[in-house]
Amino acid sequence: MHNIAVLRPVDGQLACYPPGAGEQPRMLDSDSAVQALREDLARQRWGLCFAAPAAEVRLLQLTVTAQEKKHLAQSLPFMLEEAVAEDIDDLHFAVAEQDKLQYGVALCRRSAMAQWQALLEPLGPVPAWVPEPLLLPWQPGEWCLLLEGERAVLRTGAAEGLGCERGMLPLLLAAAIRDGEPDTVIVYGADQAADSALLPEALRERVQWRRGNLCSALMLVRELPALNLRQGEFAPRLPLTRWWREWRLVASVFAAVFCLQLLATWLDYRALAAENLALRAAREASYRQAYPQGAVVDPEKQLQRQLDSLRGTARSGGFVSLMDRVGEVLDGEPGTLVGSINYNDRGGDMRMNIVAPDFESVERVRSGINASGLVATMESSSAQSDGVRARIRVGARS
Repeated sequence: MHNIAVLRPVDGQLACYPPGAGEQPRMLDSDSAVQALREDLARQRWGLCFAAPAAEVRLLQLTVTAQEKKHLAQSLPFMLEEAVAEDIDDLHFAVAEQDKLQYGVALCRRSAMAQWQALLEPLGPVPAWVPEPLLLPWQPGEWCLLLEGERAVLRTGAAEGLGCERGMLPLLLAAAIRDGEPDTVIVYGADQAADSALLPEALRERVQWRRGNLCSALMLVRELPALNLRQGEFAPRLPLTRWWREWRLVASVFAAVFCLQLLATWLDYRALAAENLALRAAREASYRQAYPQGAVVDPEKQLQRQLDSLRGTARSGGFVSLMDRVGEVLDGEPGTLVGSINYNDRGGDMRMNIVAPDFESVERVRSGINASGLVATMESSSAQSDGVRARIRVGARS
């Protein structure tokens, strides 16, 4: 606990035990003392811990079953109802796990929790409220006893201890050793003879007396215990009100900028939506110039399919390919003219009417087309005054 300052009520006033404090604590009995501590906390980056008075807190050990563990937070008050004399609705319970089914429990009056909360309010949030006995140094097989004036604080285990008046200590120690005697009793006090006389005969030979008070004892504590009274309704809350006071101007500016951004985004969306409608209308109008009839679903894909059918695909030669190869044959036959062409894009073939000087010319055209890798089929032919008219079907070779 080299960076933890401990707060403790002393005679109705808060006392502060800074890390590495001397023999006497700092009393927070004025506004200037409180302000000085707040400045030290900010400068030294100390944490804060409140030592809940031992006389106001009762510590218990609780062993539960695996089934009880699942609902311990809700059932704990009722499990201890027979162990307390007061109404459980007036008590506050805190719990910390020590082993899988072993828990340390602290309980105190709700009214005491409220009083401590009011006492600590000028210092701001204090996240850790630890029962006073658990702030004494301890290790297995050892008890630690603190004697300060007429007050006595005793720690007997990881989450066990008590606080009482000095005169009541012999009676409580006699009852405590019935559950087992420690190997060593560490005593912090001011008068070795008087302090040792408070212990039962069975423990006096095991006493290691040290001159000092809570300041001296805290020097040997390495870390805060896990048992924290700030649980349930007294758990630390986020300082939303303070955050709002500090950040409301920034939040207001951010909200205004965010609303403006939303408005600008909506206006952009409207403009883009109108532009999109205009582009779609223009695209359909362009498609209609090429294909006035038929349904328009996707003009770009429909036009692409039409162009593919004219250029030729893997399934057919295509109109352009057919005309290129047929044109080469007709170009080599003088006097032969093309009258009309009818192209079937589904079948990939075409029918053409030609006019030739004679039947031999028609046959040479048909043979030339076949020789170019296509299939030319004569469908009809007739002699006329200007020559011979023939209808030839041309398609790709299968």
